[in-house]
Amino acid sequence: MPERAPFEILVLNNIAQVGLKRFPAERFRVDNEAARPDAILLRSQDLHAMTIAASVKAIGRAGAGTNNIPVKAMSERGVPVFNAPGANANAVKELVLAGMLIAARNLAPALEFVRGLKGEDDAIAKRVEDGKKQFAGMELPQHTLGVIGLGKIGSLVADAAIHLGMNVLGYDPEITVDAAWSLSARVKKAHSIDEVLKASHFVTLHVPLAPRTRNLVNAKNLELVRPGTILLNFSREGIVDSAAVVQALAAHRLKYYVTDFPDSLLAADPGVIALPHLGASTREAEDNCAVMVVDQVREYLEHGNVSNAVNFPDMIMPRESPYRVAIANANVPNMVAQISTTIAKAGLNIHNMLNKSKGEMAYTLVDVDSAATLDLVAQLGEIDGVLAVRYLPLRD
Repeated sequence: MPERAPFEILVLNNIAQVGLKRFPAERFRVDNEAARPDAILLRSQDLHAMTIAASVKAIGRAGAGTNNIPVKAMSERGVPVFNAPGANANAVKELVLAGMLIAARNLAPALEFVRGLKGEDDAIAKRVEDGKKQFAGMELPQHTLGVIGLGKIGSLVADAAIHLGMNVLGYDPEITVDAAWSLSARVKKAHSIDEVLKASHFVTLHVPLAPRTRNLVNAKNLELVRPGTILLNFSREGIVDSAAVVQALAAHRLKYYVTDFPDSLLAADPGVIALPHLGASTREAEDNCAVMVVDQVREYLEHGNVSNAVNFPDMIMPRESPYRVAIANANVPNMVAQISTTIAKAGLNIHNMLNKSKGEMAYTLVDVDSAATLDLVAQLGEIDGVLAVRYLPLRD
């Protein structure tokens, strides 16, 4: 009882070909008009406004953020939403460094000054000499960079700043073990956002947008910054309160706000250096994101393994049988026992089994010693709390 072949992949945005080519042509059909897709790949397309076909078993976002995907609704259907954390980290790191240098050396107003020069060479040379004093800046060494969020991007920014001679103060109450291991010992640990804002000349934000991080930087804590602080946001728009930034710029508490997310409040402020969401806009980042998300979606469709799903636990179980059942279920008691009993009553022996949970979602992989039937799949699907069941026999 194999699943429909080939798998259909609906592509909604321009996903790098280096990634799409990793779908074997004999087992996958990649199309931008697939009517009954097994998976959706996208970048910035807003899925909230779309009807997502019942056939969809996985969604892959070729980037880090998943705000454009109805993750909760997909969880309720037992559909994992994959992203590509870290795949664009170097691109964002380089843009953060560029933003720091643009602000530190007053390059944005200096460029505007030069664009306005007119006249003969001698006249322009005189105006340059007379005018350059107003753009005198500062060098980065010995200044303090505060990094809020020490995941892949934040850690890379911290490391680069250290190599540029800066002092680095980091804050991340939810830092992972892997991130902690990769973080330089020269990053000084802060115990609060307020501590970072008080002590830093530059502050850069690298946290996801969630209810707890919305307006993380706001009017109240911007009162704490030292005059002339440079704030950088290459994370998400809603993490910084734009109205509070405008007020802090007017009061000269902030010298510049460097952001990848312009809006109507920020656009006309001379203290704002706004870029058009360029953080991941490099060929290398787009390739990395495409390769990463394609590999994850393919592994899930073919083998049920999960890596980097925002709503499912990471779970890799090597194949020990050609017959595998994958079950997405609510994280409630007695689920594993019910699954095991149902499989046993069908006369199948469980060769290997793995169950993990993440928040309200749990996921179970079961390798059995002989082929499953449609009846077994239906019976598993009828267990209260089971959201989706897939039978994944090995393909030739």
